[in-house]
Amino acid sequence: MASARLALVVWLCLCAIWGSTWLAIKLGLRDLPPLTFAGLRFAAAAPVLFFIAALRGFRLPTTARDWRLLAYTGLMTITLNYALVFWGEQYISSGLAAVLSATVPLFGLPLAHRYLASEPLTRRKVAGVLLGVVGVAVVCSGQLGVGGPLAFWASLGIILAALVTAHAGVLIKAGGTHLEPSVLAGVQMAGGCIPLLVGGVLLEGNPFHFNWTPLAWAALAYLTILGSVVAFLMYYWLIRHTEVTWVLMIPLVTPLVAVAFGVLFAGEVVGWHTALGGVAIIAGVALAVLRVGRPS
Repeated sequence: MASARLALVVWLCLCAIWGSTWLAIKLGLRDLPPLTFAGLRFAAAAPVLFFIAALRGFRLPTTARDWRLLAYTGLMTITLNYALVFWGEQYISSGLAAVLSATVPLFGLPLAHRYLASEPLTRRKVAGVLLGVVGVAVVCSGQLGVGGPLAFWASLGIILAALVTAHAGVLIKAGGTHLEPSVLAGVQMAGGCIPLLVGGVLLEGNPFHFNWTPLAWAALAYLTILGSVVAFLMYYWLIRHTEVTWVLMIPLVTPLVAVAFGVLFAGEVVGWHTALGGVAIIAGVALAVLRVGRPS
């Protein structure tokens, strides 16, 4: 068992990294179009993960079933999820995007009930999901009134991204827990980045003609190394060495970090719709995923 102090340091670093990636996306979008930006992030991260897997002696999957699972979940987790996230952050703040993305556990609960016999819905989980839905409604109503139609649709897009991410996560837990994490993520990133890159070339043009400013390079490097590779390895280290409650707390903390980074470094303003809806979403996630006393 790892020391409690080391686990706390890793947990704090992971919350800081994942909370800051939303600002890095926002900054990179100043110069780079969304599909290509997202595709390049994972095209660069996948070889690093494969290299790490090779050093540790891990091999690629050998069955058709595993490859189908990885192809499908890679399409959802990487392609659809990040196409929507990177597109959506063009029209809403990085903090709001992080708050809406915190709905992943809320979508995951009913999906887990459907696919995993060991994780049935309880009254507490249902109450958490309903509270989160109220929070989403408050946030989206504010975007429609303040940000306009594009901000509203961007908010819905990030909520849809949370849904497909939750679905992929449940499928992996149901049928892919035997896969080594660095191989799993590497294959998903390698396959999922291809539609992003192809779509980027067709819709956004030649990447060599983009405005490759120092800020664009820095954002891409940060998201690739820290946001994808390092954060991923930290996450799975925590899963193996700490209590699950600590891992479940991460979605509650990263939106707060993201909002703080957006306010401090990008001049973003938090309206009352975002604040009130965000509190409801985070409270709903806490109610649904954190165990207090005996399970209901």
